[in-house]
Amino acid sequence: MSSLRSVDVSDDAAFQLLPPCADPRFDHRTCDYWEDADRGSRSSRPAWLTPVQPPARPRRPGLQDNPFAPPAPDEDDTKPFYAAALGATLDPLAGDDLFATPAWNPFAPTTQRERPRTVGVPRKLGLLDRGRGIFGSYARVLLADDHPVAYAQFGPLSAYPRAGRLRELYPQLPDAPLPAVITCVATTPQARRQGHARHLIEDVCRDLAGRGFAAVEAYPDLTRPDDETSAGRPGLWLACGFSLAIDDPSYPVMRRMLD
Repeated sequence: MSSLRSVDVSDDAAFQLLPPCADPRFDHRTCDYWEDADRGSRSSRPAWLTPVQPPARPRRPGLQDNPFAPPAPDEDDTKPFYAAALGATLDPLAGDDLFATPAWNPFAPTTQRERPRTVGVPRKLGLLDRGRGIFGSYARVLLADDHPVAYAQFGPLSAYPRAGRLRELYPQLPDAPLPAVITCVATTPQARRQGHARHLIEDVCRDLAGRGFAAVEAYPDLTRPDDETSAGRPGLWLACGFSLAIDDPSYPVMRRMLD
């Protein structure tokens, strides 16, 4: 009997545990299919595995450009107004809606939250890290005897625009309570039919319930072969206590109320 444990993908070491996709044309580590409703792709993109590096710091114009002016005092980049003004310039992913965070407000009460990372990590890890300090991890890996066998991606509906767009196709879906979503679940070919995906889905559902969600949804794609989809088949979700909320021959919706 294998020893099973799940690991939140919340740092570089856990990110390296993501198991490969069954079809080498695709890669969990470079997928932004659910995060980008217009241009998202599941394709393998090796360049995305290289950590994003910050651009060179721009030179700020000032009195030093005037040879007749007295030396300008050193400016402290940590001053809040100055740092806010430079934020869009110093962050290489600023302006990218996938990494959007609320604008900094100098008059709002401050809270001590861990900031999501967008620099020095692969792009996908930056996407999975967006919930840091607010929601928490957006992905989890299941280990069997310390070997990765399954992967799941999940989170609030607002984190996955493609899921929101898919829900718009079905106005009969309930708006309250808005669900969390499990966008991806995958098992390595060698570990299939051993219940690992069900084990991981149950683990994620318990986690989502603990975070205050009352419902969770998943969106299988029945138009593609098994190895080209990210959300399994309806039978898997039915075995995990989900119901068929939308019976569609192409894009059904599976929904489960959480305890």
